[in-house]
Amino acid sequence: VRPNNYSTFYDDHGQNWSIMFESQKAAVDFSKQVCIAKCNSSPALDSVLCQDLLLGEGQGVEGGDSLEVAYTGWLFQNNGLGQVFDSNVNKEKLLRLKLGSGKVIKGWEEGMLGMKKGGRRLLIIPPAWAYGAQGLAGRVPADSTLVFEVEVRRVKLAKECSGSDGLSVSSRDSPAPSPVPSSDGCSSD
Repeated sequence: VRPNNYSTFYDDHGQNWSIMFESQKAAVDFSKQVCIAKCNSSPALDSVLCQDLLLGEGQGVEGGDSLEVAYTGWLFQNNGLGQVFDSNVNKEKLLRLKLGSGKVIKGWEEGMLGMKKGGRRLLIIPPAWAYGAQGLAGRVPADSTLVFEVEVRRVKLAKECSGSDGLSVSSRDSPAPSPVPSSDGCSSD
């Protein structure tokens, strides 16, 4: 999604298409429907489908980065958004998480990579990347595909937690993320 109510898409032939909408809300709603259409046209959803709704600013997040997130989660029902099963949008507390820590479902870990502060993204997550065959008691039936709209409100990059010289090498500079957790002094602002 581009500023000034433009959305840019690429077709199967790599052709670039831009569409201008009358409002940011209309552009976001259209982008959500594109993601849902992608899901409905795939024979089998075997990975997370992501659609940026707003890009945000700054550096994209990676494993080890700490985030504060506002989200809403729906069950994917009847080829679209079904019942809301969880949300923190109108609550005082944001969800705090560290990417790669395994504290959230695998689909979130994968689907949020590359997001930027202020960014919003729609994630469609197949059961194997969510709660699987067990579901979530009383809220998510077994083998449910889930849809989340996530917004990154705060970011604390893992490299900001490294040594005091400001020149420390972070996991961002190496091909594989470090398996060593960062210190407790790296909580969100």
